[in-house]
Amino acid sequence: MTVERPATRRRLTGLDGLRGLAALFVVLHHCWLLSFPGFPVNDAPWWTGWLLYGHFAVVVFIVLSGFSLAISPARSGWQLGGIPTFLNRRAWRILPPYWAALAFSLVVAWAVIPQPGQQPPTGQSVVIYGLLLQDVFGSPSPNGALWSIAVEAQLYLVFPLMLLVLRRMGAAVMLGAVTLIVVAVGALAPSVPAVDLLMRLTPQFAALFAMGAVCAGVVRAQERTERLPWHWFAAAAAVPVLLLIVLAGPVWVVANFFWVDLAVGPAAGLLLTGVATGKPAWLVRLLDTRPLRRLGSFSYSLYLIHSPLVVMINRLVVAPHVAPGMPAFLLTLALAVPVSVGTAWLFASVFELPFQRHRSWRGLRDAVRARLVR
Repeated sequence: MTVERPATRRRLTGLDGLRGLAALFVVLHHCWLLSFPGFPVNDAPWWTGWLLYGHFAVVVFIVLSGFSLAISPARSGWQLGGIPTFLNRRAWRILPPYWAALAFSLVVAWAVIPQPGQQPPTGQSVVIYGLLLQDVFGSPSPNGALWSIAVEAQLYLVFPLMLLVLRRMGAAVMLGAVTLIVVAVGALAPSVPAVDLLMRLTPQFAALFAMGAVCAGVVRAQERTERLPWHWFAAAAAVPVLLLIVLAGPVWVVANFFWVDLAVGPAAGLLLTGVATGKPAWLVRLLDTRPLRRLGSFSYSLYLIHSPLVVMINRLVVAPHVAPGMPAFLLTLALAVPVSVGTAWLFASVFELPFQRHRSWRGLRDAVRARLVR
């Protein structure tokens, strides 16, 4: 174990930077959407068209989540270490900042401005979003970014089953079985109403999550995997998807996110594998720079709370004083990005980072008392 730890830390260098960039891309995406309404077709300059696809940052988050959660089991024969313990740790990690962000979003939506295209949240919204059921039941949304948290929480429930299949039957069987089920759902949904209801759960994310878990197996075969050019494999997997996106256009891509997400997944998983094994070196060095590491350390908080902030700045500060289009976009960027990042850092300092450092209420309470005494 003592021999493997330094290598493991080196392999995981850069993952926080990826989280930070993905969260920042979502912020840019929402700034762009508010400045150029009409998604997926609007009058934005063509060279900003890449900002339309903020959805793919969530794809990266899901693959990265499966990868990160499977790292520890991959080192110990794919043993989870107890389902109750795993679920308690996940709840401790995601729920305090999520509920705090939900409360913040509700206050903004009720007292300041609701999310674009949404009515003010209702009591039903509070219950549904509080229980992480927003992908199952419809209600006015207090925060346009919270939909994916429900999907990820539900993936945590099936993660132990994924590991069980992986441990007993192998990675190929587990990934193949999950992907086959997901593809069957997508194929049957247009003609079978009961199956179509499952599309609300974004089932393609289950295959992406499983793909990330399989990619975590790189820690089990260090010498063999380190020699493989994973970054070139990722590029080869990404090129046909990029061509499809460019040639098919945004209307088709948005209407077919289910299938496009499945196509993006292998490229994302291979990129994570490359970064985890130190390739390409220039990208790993960039992702490991202090600003990106710091941004990644509170990327969850940034993702959770940026949407109400961006909406307030764009609708209440920018729109009344600046012409729509590019002037509004540039000013929204100039104001919303630093405000979102700074506020997310403060938010994380209270609602996220303490729950990472202290794994129980007792430890957290003792830390707070010690801080007050000092």
